[in-house]
Amino acid sequence: MNLELSDAAEEYGRHSRDAFAAAGGDELVVRADADPATREDMIGPILRELSAFDLRPREDPDELEAAAALCRSAGRWALPYPLAECLAAPRDLDADGLIVVAEHRPAAAVTGLQKRWVTVTLAGTRCRVAGQSPGADAMVADLELSEIDRDGATDVALGLVLPCWTLLGMLDRALDLTVAHVQLRHQFGKPLSAFQGVQFQLTEAEVERSGADRLAKYALWSIAGGRPEAVEDALALRLAALEAAEVVLRICHQLHGAVGFCDETALSWLSRYSQPLRRLPWALSATRDLLARRVERAGLTGLFG
Repeated sequence: MNLELSDAAEEYGRHSRDAFAAAGGDELVVRADADPATREDMIGPILRELSAFDLRPREDPDELEAAAALCRSAGRWALPYPLAECLAAPRDLDADGLIVVAEHRPAAAVTGLQKRWVTVTLAGTRCRVAGQSPGADAMVADLELSEIDRDGATDVALGLVLPCWTLLGMLDRALDLTVAHVQLRHQFGKPLSAFQGVQFQLTEAEVERSGADRLAKYALWSIAGGRPEAVEDALALRLAALEAAEVVLRICHQLHGAVGFCDETALSWLSRYSQPLRRLPWALSATRDLLARRVERAGLTGLFG
């Protein structure tokens, strides 16, 4: 069991992170929020320059690791683009991306993107997206579906795991921003980072983040190895990532104070654009329930056991 990404994947992730920064960094999500229809023209060329759409994560373990590293880098900048879904596109269908959806009221953050989307449910039912209507926020659309087949069981794990790597990148950045904030801000003549209570909170957040990091690498290994438990591992990762996001973002907002909710603060955008990842296809309680139903007899194995 290898729970570390390759040096090549890590380097690709660093290069991607720098490319997103050079292309605008935090301004990308601000501009996309103002007009979601500009996302393809704004983000697509950056991804093509990175050869993102040439990755074949289903076919090569090295490219699977590179895809995960790319999603994590995208998450650091709250990249306003369904990159993980594009990377998870099925190879046996003519499609630009794969979206894991709930059985009822399927939705995804694909507003303004003219792509050939395929959806899959946890049960493996695959559909084409035949239409969209305005959803819960600016970039989320409710989806109108047309069934293709019920052969998508092997698509589910990758479709769940890659978005978790995007969320993990958001948690990385949120913690980095918060550490910098408490080192800069002073109270009673010393930086906030010198207070024991602040140190305890940051430690709690880092424990949650690092735990999700290990489980994300395990779930990736599970997919690469073709384990029959890959979907259960992916669900367990999603549950762990959602729980980590609850803790990390709560602590980061507490330590930032009111400024953390201002649009001028990067944490505000990270937190806001983590919401579709955290709510779709299922939020925390629904994810927990689905996982419990799938493993109620056999239980989990490996790191999740």
